[in-house]
Amino acid sequence: MRRFRFIAGLILFLALLPVFSVLIASALAGTYDCTLHEGFPNPCRIGGLDWGNTLYSMFVMGWLALATLPIAALVVVLWLAFEIAAYVRRRRQRA
Repeated sequence: MRRFRFIAGLILFLALLPVFSVLIASALAGTYDCTLHEGFPNPCRIGGLDWGNTLYSMFVMGWLALATLPIAALVVVLWLAFEIAAYVRRRRQRA
């Protein structure tokens, strides 16, 4: 069960990476008063360097979430089902 939890957690983390990417890009753009949208990259000076293209790429990565979020939902449902089955199995063994 420990191996299953590790693998499910890893898959869940990887499936949520596009969402994290969008959140980080949005937070950075907001903090440094940069314009961020999906149309095209805008200049964004952070620490003397232009991070506009990087923030744009991170923000557009959110479209990948359309493919990965259903995978994340499936992993959560399976994980919950396995945890319930393990709980029921432990309860039956004690009785």
